[in-house]
Formats: sequence, C-alpha cells, structure tokens
Amino acid sequence: MIKALVILAPGFEEMEGIIVIDVLRRAGAEVVVAGTVEGPIEASRKTRHLADVFLGDLGPAAEIAAGYDLLYLPGGQPGTDHLRQDMRVLALVRAFDAAGKTIAAICAAPSVLAAAGVLSGKAFTCHPTAVELTLTSGADPGLHRAGERVVVVENLITGLAAGSSLELAYVLVEKFWGLEKLQAVNKGVLKNTGEGRIVNN
Repeated sequence: MIKALVILAPGFEEMEGIIVIDVLRRAGAEVVVAGTVEGPIEASRKTRHLADVFLGDLGPAAEIAAGYDLLYLPGGQPGTDHLRQDMRVLALVRAFDAAGKTIAAICAAPSVLAAAGVLSGKAFTCHPTAVELTLTSGADPGLHRAGERVVVVENLITGLAAGSSLELAYVLVEKFWGLEKLQAVNKGVLKNTGEGRIVNN
C-alpha cells in the first residue's frame, strides 16, 4: 500500500490540503496527516482541522522517510511560512529527497523545497505571488515555469495554486497507481469526462 505523509501547519490553504488527502485516500493510499502543532489547526480560511498525529511524535526524519512513499506540503499563508521556518519539516524534505522518495508541494510551498536545498537545478511552478519567496529561498530563476499548473521533475512535483489541487492529486494517483486507477477515481470525482487524464482548458 502506498503511504503518504501530509504536513499541516497553522494557516495552510484548505483546498490544497483536503483535496489531495481526499483523492489519495480514494485511490487507496494510507494517508497520515501530521500537524506541526498539537491540537486543532486553524487553516487560512479559519476552518479548524485535527491531524492524525503530532509531527514531533514521529521520530527522526530519516526513519520517517524510510516508512513513506510520498511527502506532501500544502501551501497557503501563513502556513507556508510556518513550514519553511520549521527545522523538522526541512529535515523531512531533505530525508525524503535523499531516499529518492516523491515530494509534492503546491502554491507557496515550493519555497519550502527551495529552503531545504532540494529545488536547486529543478524546474518548478508556484503561485505568482510566491515566486520571489521561492527564488530567495534557493530556487533557480531560469527554471520557474510561470503559469504551468503542475510540474514534475524526477521525484519532485510542484503545483501552481489552490485551483490546481485536483490536478496535482491526479498526477500523484497516475504516478503511483497508473491510468486505470486514475480513471476509477475520476468516476467518483468527475474532474473530466475523457479518458481519465487531465483536461486543461
């Protein structure tokens, strides 16, 4: 079974967190949601969420990475700032990357990948308002794919914004399970009515 770790920090963007969690679980993944704080987590639109576990209880980053296939970071503000300033999160990003595991980040959260040092030399997309933040965190200016909704480079997957959350989730489903599973998930979600792949209008 594919096992995914999703990190939620106060101020995360609801769509970016919940849509990806939902789709991964529909596909059959075991999704563990870890909070950077204990107790309820207030998201960017003031909804409140309960994580499955507290990040601080999971143990060393390398051991965590060994037990998962995917690390996912939703964006939003001030959620992204909390992620980028959290040494535990940066250590996790580095550990997943060192192990060759898939890491996905959306909206402003690619800046966390840059801050962890894993985005250097890699193409990426992010929210237009987060470009400067991502570049100053360590990404390469010439590799920003402005306006692209999802960018996949080796083990790194970046998404544009809240509106591309479902597309990023579908990319993850096809990556881990294949087109047949994506089509099965789409029958319930009805993102598009074609062959199961993303339709960009």
